[in-house]
Amino acid sequence: MSLITRVTDKASTLGSIVSAMGCVACFPAIASFGAAIGLGFVSRYEGLFIRILLPTFAGIALLINTFGWRSHRHWRRTAPGVIGPVLVLAAVFLMRSYGWRSGWLLYIGLAFMVGVSIWDFISPVRAHCGPDGCELPPKRG
Repeated sequence: MSLITRVTDKASTLGSIVSAMGCVACFPAIASFGAAIGLGFVSRYEGLFIRILLPTFAGIALLINTFGWRSHRHWRRTAPGVIGPVLVLAAVFLMRSYGWRSGWLLYIGLAFMVGVSIWDFISPVRAHCGPDGCELPPKRG
């Protein structure tokens, strides 16, 4: 992954978390954590965060992870990277469309997003296959 995609992935994960911290009524556990670290003032922008920012950041993370698949071809790395944003988007959709309490789904999705971001930070992925094909190991003998 290039530096831009790595930074964008981390920024979208952080944006999703901060957006979820702004919705006290929807996601009380993470919102109380946000208030404890001084983000209580964002609760007045709850509608903006839930309707626009949270799905936008999760969508960006989903796009970046699928673009990452094209460059590194690691399905074991891409699958959790895609599952997190999909769960966050599903939680927002279920909450907004049907009024269901979907906090547990959001928390699992955010945990996936944070976990994959930390994993990528600690152990960056290396490309196995490029657009021209896969490199074969040198022949012996």
